[in-house]
Amino acid sequence: MTALGAGVSEHVLGQSAMPAANEPEPPRDPPPPIPATVLKDAVIIAQGEKIWHDQCTHCHGARAYPGKAPKLQPRTYKPEFVWDRVHNGFRGMPAWKEVYKPEEVLALVAYVLSDDFFP
Repeated sequence: MTALGAGVSEHVLGQSAMPAANEPEPPRDPPPPIPATVLKDAVIIAQGEKIWHDQCTHCHGARAYPGKAPKLQPRTYKPEFVWDRVHNGFRGMPAWKEVYKPEEVLALVAYVLSDDFFP
C-alpha cells in the first residue's frame, strides 16, 4: 500500500494519528518560508487544486463545506497557519507530513488561499 493509501485508510477507518492521552504530542514542524510569489503562481495553485480534489474533499466537502470537517474560512488564514494544519495536523485532522512533500503542502496552501478556492 502506498503512503497515500495508508493515510487515507487510517483516516477513513477512523484510526487517528493523534497520540493517546498518556503519550506526549509529537513536536510540530515549523513552516518553511512561504514567499508571496509562490502563493500567486498559477502552476503551483493548480497543483494544490489537484491535491485538494484528490484528498481534501473526502472530509471538507467538494466546495470546502459541507463535509465532516469544520467549514474553512481561508480569507482569515495566514499561509503559515494553513501549512501547519495540513503538515502537522490538528485535533481530528491527521498530519499529512508523511504523505505529502513540503512543496506539495505549499501548493495546497497556495490553492486554499487563492481566489480560485471556494469559500
